[in-house]
This record gives sequence, structure tokens and C-alpha cells, in this order.
Amino acid sequence: MTRITVIRPQLVEFVPDRLEGGVLYISRRYATAVHLCCCGCGSEVVTPLNPAKWRLAESNGAVSLSPSVGNWSQPCQSHYWIIGNQVRWAGAMPAEMIVAVKRRDRRDAERLTLPPPSWWTRLWQFIMALFRGKQG
Repeated sequence: MTRITVIRPQLVEFVPDRLEGGVLYISRRYATAVHLCCCGCGSEVVTPLNPAKWRLAESNGAVSLSPSVGNWSQPCQSHYWIIGNQVRWAGAMPAEMIVAVKRRDRRDAERLTLPPPSWWTRLWQFIMALFRGKQG
């Protein structure tokens, strides 16, 4: 397995059936970027582009993807950043940290995708918080 250090962006409408290593396929229509894992293991990495997941920045033909890509569901457990078409490798993360990051990502996704609670719900939560505070 050869690590990828440079990635080339390619704009597509649909992601091709066969992916080429070192290419970040970007579908604006479907707000998704896809690439083969930069460690060389061949795993397909899908990064949905939305505020709850990943953001893609483009400048003078170079792309950056944030936050980092953590392939913690894959055997390789690769972790890297794509910044200005360069792959910057991050250190390995302990299992407890991976669990914490996944938990935070789920919370962030829920917070960014769920509608805000109604003012009745917020009022009820406030009243309940006051009530709980008086019992302690």
C-alpha cells in the first residue's frame, strides 16, 4: 500500500463506478465528494458536503476538505486532512478518542439538521430545569 500525498480534484455529476487513487471526485449536484482512502487500502471514502458533515473550499484549482477524514470504520483507520490538494497525515487516535469524536459528530449533525425547538418546548425545558434545581 502506497500512501497518497497529493490529491487531484475532478468535478463530476455522477461518481464513476471505478475510482482512481489520488482523485477527489466532487459532485456539486449531489453535494458529495468521494475518493479512495489515501492510505492505499482501496476503501471508498464518501464525504457528504453540508454544514453537519464536511465542507469543501476551492481556491485556484486547489481544494481543501474539512474537518479531517477519519476512516475509523475501516481496518486501516487512516486519519488525514486534505488541504490545498495535499494530504496531511494525522496521528493515530486511541479507541476512546474515536468513540468521543463519533459521539460529537452525531450531536453536531443532529444539532445542524434538526429544526430548532419551538418556544413552547424551550419554555417547558426552562421550567423543568428550574424545578430540578429546587429539588437538589
